Amino acid sequence: MGKSRDEVIRFANEELLAKGNLDVVEEVFDAEYVVHASGKEHRGHAFVRRFVKQLRVSIANLRVVAVTVFVQDGDKIVWERTLAGTHAGDLAGIPGSGKKVEWRDIVISRFEGERIAEEWTVSELAGVLFSKQARG
Repeated sequence: MGKSRDEVIRFANEELLAKGNLDVVEEVFDAEYVVHASGKEHRGHAFVRRFVKQLRVSIANLRVVAVTVFVQDGDKIVWERTLAGTHAGDLAGIPGSGKKVEWRDIVISRFEGERIAEEWTVSELAGVLFSKQARG
């Protein structure tokens, strides 16, 4: 038997976001993966790779501060991550500020077997970037 669901979540955050190891995308995410974020749907492994690359370029020294699992029920897990780094480049139309940022994302992940098949995400990153730029 493989990793537990909370282990998959922690592994994905560390390998993808902290290390930028895109080789684990197929191991972690179902081929039909879909994420619902900011009123949009994004699909597939190619999206995950683009998102990770963009985030790691825009937020230099990206690190996973914490991953907290709140609830596991059936095929779903509700969790929060805290990420931090330096806003080095354009992200969501907000130019890099050079300022240190820290933000939280709340995620519901639905699994099919040992892979994440679908997620619903709410992030405070855009608000944090905007407030840093506005004050900056």
